[in-house]
Amino acid sequence: MAKVVIIGGSGHVGTYLVPRLVDAGHHVVNVTRGHRRPYTPNAAWGRVETVLIDRDAAEHEGSFGTAIAALEADIVIDMICFTLPRAQQLVEALRGKVQHFIHCGTIWVYGHNTAVPATEDQPLNPFGEYGTQKAAIESYLLDEARRRGFPATVFRPGHIVGPGWAPLNPAGHFNTEVFSRIARGEELALPNFGLETVHHVHADDLARLIMAIIANRSTAVGEAFNAVSPQAINLRGYAEAMYRWFGHEPKLNFLPFEQWKVGQDPDEANATWEHIVRSPSHSSEKARRLLGYAPRYSSLEAVQEAVSWLVDNGKVASPQD
Repeated sequence: MAKVVIIGGSGHVGTYLVPRLVDAGHHVVNVTRGHRRPYTPNAAWGRVETVLIDRDAAEHEGSFGTAIAALEADIVIDMICFTLPRAQQLVEALRGKVQHFIHCGTIWVYGHNTAVPATEDQPLNPFGEYGTQKAAIESYLLDEARRRGFPATVFRPGHIVGPGWAPLNPAGHFNTEVFSRIARGEELALPNFGLETVHHVHADDLARLIMAIIANRSTAVGEAFNAVSPQAINLRGYAEAMYRWFGHEPKLNFLPFEQWKVGQDPDEANATWEHIVRSPSHSSEKARRLLGYAPRYSSLEAVQEAVSWLVDNGKVASPQD
């Protein structure tokens, strides 16, 4: 089996990915800047080697890539690279020293879609610093793979969901009070007509996709894969489904965005704008065709599992409250 180094392996996806890798017999090294616990306990973490590196400081010194290369991994999975210079430093250090490099991208590289569900062969129209930087990283890595033989694969997650953290809610931001209002059967205001879309993905489905990428290395190198649930959902349909899940009939009203945002926290209104202006809706057919992978969770199933955890832990009101 392989030696797998995960940079940022204690987060949302690593919580599920690391146990899968360990159970498959791989030697797993989690590179992290602190002793953060995974969201869900698993005995497999007792067999994981932890290496503490402050990435920001090491990159500033120019030593991060060298430190990762010194771990002599067969596979490197980078979950937390957000700028092109960071990717370039790592690639130069790992060139000729790693069998497979897997990068966590984002569906925000698409910006606005020209057709939906968006497939991997459609043009990218990124805007905003995050999406633009991630698109630049992705273009660089795939070019390195196709022109110079660097063994890179990119996967593009949607809105990652799982027990232990708040999912993107039907109002397009992350305040859990939205779910509490729905749980109590109270009225919820949505921007516009609630027809803009969001596209979730369960963290364990992402872990399963990465395992499929590893298992199909020769096919996956030089490719990017969308990593989303089978279908996107619009805000109105999402809210209506959650009302009924909590045992209520939907109670919604709609306002033009500029009016809607007046009654919202400015940061939350901005988060909503960032999501609805992109209205992601993507296809994962390429991963099915090339890797034999299909997500197990629908968007609503993934969200409802996460919200159940929030209710059980007192972070969202139960219907009886």
